[in-house]
Amino acid sequence: MAEPIRVQLSNDGMTADQVLAVARHSATIEVTPAAWEAVDRSAAVIQRILDNEEVVYGVTTGFGSLADTVIPTERSAELQVALLRSHAAGMGPAVEPEVVRAMMALRARTLAMGYSGVRREVVQAIVDVLNAGLTPVVPEHGSLGASGDLAPLAHVALCLVGEGTFLTDDGPIPALDGLRAKGLEPITLRAKEGLALINGTDGMLGMLVLAIDDLAQLAKVADVAAATSVEALMGTDRVFAEDLQRLRPQLGQAASASNLRALLAGSGIIESHRENDSRVQDAYSLRCTPAVHGVLRDTIDHARTIAARELVSAIDNPMILPDGRVESCGNFHGAPLAQVADFLAVSVADLSALSERRTDRMLDRNRSHGLPPFLAEDPGIDSGMMIAHYTQAALVAENRRLAGPASVDTIPTSALQEDHVSMGWSAMRKLRVTVANLRRVLAVELATAIRGLELRAAAPGVGVAAARDTIRTVIPGIGPDRWLSPELTAMESALADGSIIAGVEGAVDGLA
Repeated sequence: MAEPIRVQLSNDGMTADQVLAVARHSATIEVTPAAWEAVDRSAAVIQRILDNEEVVYGVTTGFGSLADTVIPTERSAELQVALLRSHAAGMGPAVEPEVVRAMMALRARTLAMGYSGVRREVVQAIVDVLNAGLTPVVPEHGSLGASGDLAPLAHVALCLVGEGTFLTDDGPIPALDGLRAKGLEPITLRAKEGLALINGTDGMLGMLVLAIDDLAQLAKVADVAAATSVEALMGTDRVFAEDLQRLRPQLGQAASASNLRALLAGSGIIESHRENDSRVQDAYSLRCTPAVHGVLRDTIDHARTIAARELVSAIDNPMILPDGRVESCGNFHGAPLAQVADFLAVSVADLSALSERRTDRMLDRNRSHGLPPFLAEDPGIDSGMMIAHYTQAALVAENRRLAGPASVDTIPTSALQEDHVSMGWSAMRKLRVTVANLRRVLAVELATAIRGLELRAAAPGVGVAAARDTIRTVIPGIGPDRWLSPELTAMESALADGSIIAGVEGAVDGLA
């Protein structure tokens, strides 16, 4: 039996791999001694403020536009629970468990860095809930990504104090019941702790980390799909030559072209029309593949940089500094994350559109260089992949709509105290939809291209052949019309679990 995955929370932040381990692989969390020391130091500052009855935002005052309202020390704990109840105002369906787990791990990360003034018990409560496999119900709508993800994090925090709900296989259950079923008890909050639990970019950042992981895999899938389409459409590999690609030193383009060369190496199909082909050039959807695929890769790299910086950032307000000062700041504003999410959505939409163009070309007998209409076995009786393309086109159209930026759509709130918001949560939610749509778009292209490939007489390149062999363990080959939806869904699942890429990389020694 494999050893359980363990993630250590330090006072230096987290890595993307650690977030993924907790969110997607049920890793357990431990807090390092150095982090506990940092937590204790900042908690002592809050205790000093309470002892001296100092007026400090979020500790002994109200929140937002109520910052001028001083709260008596004896009511500071009451203030924190009231804050959670009022801010847990989300609506709509629950977000995915992996998003909630990522969000919780990242909130624990900031608190463990020792700039928030919370006690050990608060950090440990998040860790215990995560390690117990409990997932708070977090509604989809409610965050503006300005003072962080206030509403989503408040729904999580309510569960820690025994209110709110947890998600189970049998539906939502009261948080108190869920805690006690796992041998846990709700915590009692002190001044500043309710605010510290909700004032962060953790939902946005968690979704960005998850999207980057998905898109890094889908960038490889896109190259495999394109290479298969090049073979099926009797395209050329000469446009992917390394010396040509060096003339435009875009890093993502170079990586995509390198993958295409590896996938097409040894192709008998390409060799069969290397000479005396009447076509002078391939269509843009084939010839320009590295350029468009490369942009997604470059955008992913930029997003990784932004995410890596945020992963080692302490996000809260106010911040407890090492010299004992308590200072308000704007680090909770989600603009860096929101804008990179919108950038990713644009690249995803463009790549989706390119994939659809290759599919459409393959199904058109006037442009497919000898393939039957819609790749049907008996055209007229059979419709082949005609309507699969309709589904793909609908997904591409949705991705285009979702490529419109959320990050420029600020709307003032809190009586104009919060007069510029990032809409980062919304940017991430639509990014997740575009990523899922891209996976489906590529599933349709691959299912179509494999059909076209098998109608050619010669053997494909080594990487494309490996893709074909793996895909044929997922869906059957060409034949009379049959129910397509289950096959396309099976393709989508095979792309999600990585099995198709694993089969290809076993044959071509890895893809960039």
